[in-house]
Amino acid sequence: MTSAPSDKDRLGIGSRLFIALQYFLPQILLTRLIGWFASREAEWFKNLLIRGLVRGYSINTREAAGRVPEDYTSLNAFFTRTLRDGARDIDDAPGVIVSPCDGAISQLGPIENGRLVQAKGFRYSIAELIDDDAQAAMYDGGSFMTVYLAPYDYHRVHMPIAGAIHDHRHVPGRLFSVNGATAAAVPRLFSRNERRIFHIDGDSAMAMVMVGALNVGSITTTWHGAVTAGYHERALPLPVPELPLARGETVGWFNMGSTVILLAPRGASWRDGLVAGDVLRMGERIGALTA
Repeated sequence: MTSAPSDKDRLGIGSRLFIALQYFLPQILLTRLIGWFASREAEWFKNLLIRGLVRGYSINTREAAGRVPEDYTSLNAFFTRTLRDGARDIDDAPGVIVSPCDGAISQLGPIENGRLVQAKGFRYSIAELIDDDAQAAMYDGGSFMTVYLAPYDYHRVHMPIAGAIHDHRHVPGRLFSVNGATAAAVPRLFSRNERRIFHIDGDSAMAMVMVGALNVGSITTTWHGAVTAGYHERALPLPVPELPLARGETVGWFNMGSTVILLAPRGASWRDGLVAGDVLRMGERIGALTA
């Protein structure tokens, strides 16, 4: 009897070549070069890039807080744009977990034996992901959700619950792409890539991980600023906000598309019916702190 093929087995030749190439690319150098182009402010150039991005990905510009492209000084300024007032509703019911971002669920489910599902055929360690054995133990037996932000998505990340961020760190790493094909083929992808980790104390504990990727030149928080890919060789503790943050309050943003991973402890649960592939909007209810 043969076993079902893994996600990796289903990849086409083009995806396999792209994945193989990533092992040899100068990931940080390439990412910084793209970041340089994305930050150019020459009006004709940034307008050309913004209009190309909008057309190429059918981005809904009516949700943007500013006029497109006139009010954005660079492609990166547009990419990290804020939304107009009322573009998203934050579910305010007691005990609710809301989506921290726009994006599509790539995986969700239970955390078993300290491990998460990356793709069919691949699991990886919570402790390695968050770089902390003690805090990882808090989530064993709980639940996780991985959300992929495509280039057309809104790229700011918000609080999934209300609470105080008591631990915030940057962990250096690689910059593999985090698209579905790469996730299906590169072992331990999310714990190998550069990332920023937030531990939240509210009505319950939660952890949120912003994972860097190819072309993500930096990850920024509202209270500390940017940490640029490749500038730190060791895990770096970073400042935390002085005051607790409200559910839905902005935490930070990616400079290009990437992934957010949520970890919830025992007792929390995801909303019935959510499955991999479902599209989320920031602020919608995705779960509850108690089952």
